[in-house]
Amino acid sequence: MKHFLMLGCSIILGLWSSTSLAETRVINSHGIAMHGDMKYGEDFTHFDYVNPDAPKGGTVTLASPSTFDSFNPDIPKGDSAANINLIYDTLLVSSADEPFTEYGLIAEKVEYPEDRSWIIFHINPKARFHDGEPIEASDVVFTFNQLVENGRPFYKAYYADIVNVEALDKQRVKFTARDNKNRELPLILGQLKVLPEHYWKDKDFAKSSLDIPLGSGPYKIKSFDSGKSVTFERVKDYWARDLPVHKGMYNYDTVHVSYYRDDTVMMEAFKGGRYDYREEISSKRWATEYTGKKYDSGKIIKKEIPHLNPTGMQSFVMNTRKDLFKDARVREALDYAFDFEWTNKQLFYGAYTRTNSFFSNSELAATGLPNEAELALLEPFREDLPQEIFTKVYRSPETDGSGNNRKNIRKAISLLKSAGWTFKGTELVNGETGKPFKFEILLYSKDFERIVLPYIKNLKRLGIEASARIVDTTNYIRIVREFDFDMIIGGFAQSNSPGNEQRDYWFSKFADHKGSRNLIGIRDPVIDHLIDKIINAQTREELVAACRAMDRVLLWGHYVIPQWHIDKHRIAYWNKFEQPKEPPLYGDVGFFTWWLKSGASDETHSDAADTDPATDNKPSDPKE
Repeated sequence: MKHFLMLGCSIILGLWSSTSLAETRVINSHGIAMHGDMKYGEDFTHFDYVNPDAPKGGTVTLASPSTFDSFNPDIPKGDSAANINLIYDTLLVSSADEPFTEYGLIAEKVEYPEDRSWIIFHINPKARFHDGEPIEASDVVFTFNQLVENGRPFYKAYYADIVNVEALDKQRVKFTARDNKNRELPLILGQLKVLPEHYWKDKDFAKSSLDIPLGSGPYKIKSFDSGKSVTFERVKDYWARDLPVHKGMYNYDTVHVSYYRDDTVMMEAFKGGRYDYREEISSKRWATEYTGKKYDSGKIIKKEIPHLNPTGMQSFVMNTRKDLFKDARVREALDYAFDFEWTNKQLFYGAYTRTNSFFSNSELAATGLPNEAELALLEPFREDLPQEIFTKVYRSPETDGSGNNRKNIRKAISLLKSAGWTFKGTELVNGETGKPFKFEILLYSKDFERIVLPYIKNLKRLGIEASARIVDTTNYIRIVREFDFDMIIGGFAQSNSPGNEQRDYWFSKFADHKGSRNLIGIRDPVIDHLIDKIINAQTREELVAACRAMDRVLLWGHYVIPQWHIDKHRIAYWNKFEQPKEPPLYGDVGFFTWWLKSGASDETHSDAADTDPATDNKPSDPKE
């Protein structure tokens, strides 16, 4: 979709989309909440989950299992450096102890009508880029245009309901919505990072580059070794260091990020003291490798931290653009071949819970049968939906964990036969074409072979010839962006307040938009309708009902083979940090609210292992 965005102060273009000033109260505030009241008043001095007196100083070293060839995370080209958003400020900042509330950063206050059909961000006159130039409304307009026109496909979906953005003057920028239905829109606009127009005006924003960009955030890039490391240094005269939203945060003077060849090398580097902190995604490593004298003595701390984050849906993702996966009965049959209970017992040390919702670990997950509010959304489409939505509670197939899943295999065979597949000897073939049932599971990490291979063995019992192929990460990213795969292991992350990002996941329009996150290739007008209901929900109750209704439609469409989730952060770190008394309730563990102990070394540990950073890239890892 082409967005026609105009810069200027036109009174006509600035008119509200649905009501006039006389009819709607205009709110001026230091922040904005999705639903309900804000926790922090206008006079708040810091968030509760920070130490406002935390000392600054020292160096921390982090690690990434990837390479990089770009410092631009917002375009579909290239592999962007980890932690790059440390160099940028956003209009507003989300608090980590509320489901979805934002407070002023670049924008010191917001102005909007009760129906949220438009919003004006008032730029803090103190806001500065790292070169000292002021951040102005024109920079916001420039950024929005660049992201929508030249950025990742996500941005077009995310901001699709904005029809106009204009700089009213140097300090005020106004966004006007298509209508007054998208209650979330002001908050996702608050997430907008602001790029300097004067830096980018003579550069190609859409081109992948390792030119160090100009930012405005708490850190800037000090140096880098292409593909191997990036060093960020704290901006000593950072304009927002004393603002309430940043007080007590970003306490390290230097953040060094090293890149490693593979997970084994990276794990050994951590144990050898080459970097200071890691979050673990592998249950096997968590159970078997975080042991020894350094852990017993307290040199390295191992910790599990419960969280309230929705865990979304990690799964085997089937590409329904392929004829093989177009029939829901076939997709359901493939689910019956996956033995989660055996996998969890034998491979994961019982660490995980089977996922039965696209909004797992949250109140947004469908439970029981549809309630009255959900039925009101689903009933108009009853004839177009699987009837199980109205009569059954979705549960992924279960086994006794013994590895003998004959009952599920029989059920899978029955489903495949009903979909027109038949046996030719021990081989499953299409009843019309005679072609064998054959597909490939694409991987980028050898770690997942131990999960995929037992699944392939079970598929063999169905007469299906499946194979696993591991490719380097650069090729993996390219193949997935082009939708040129049969099946992958992927995830659909969710927040406590789903909204516009759902378009990028499931909306029909993005099924053929390469680079979008509609990996499955879903084209369903019912899901399109429910996405609109989620985006346009005016109350928390409406949002919950719409999410649960869509959850049911997605689940009973059998678009994925659900895997597992965990409601804890698994972290380990060298004992050189202090932490605030109150951890964040949502989001990550709050590493950038920590600070270094007095006397903690700024260098790597003396017993550092002789391991070398390397250059293989990986996308964000699903939990294994």
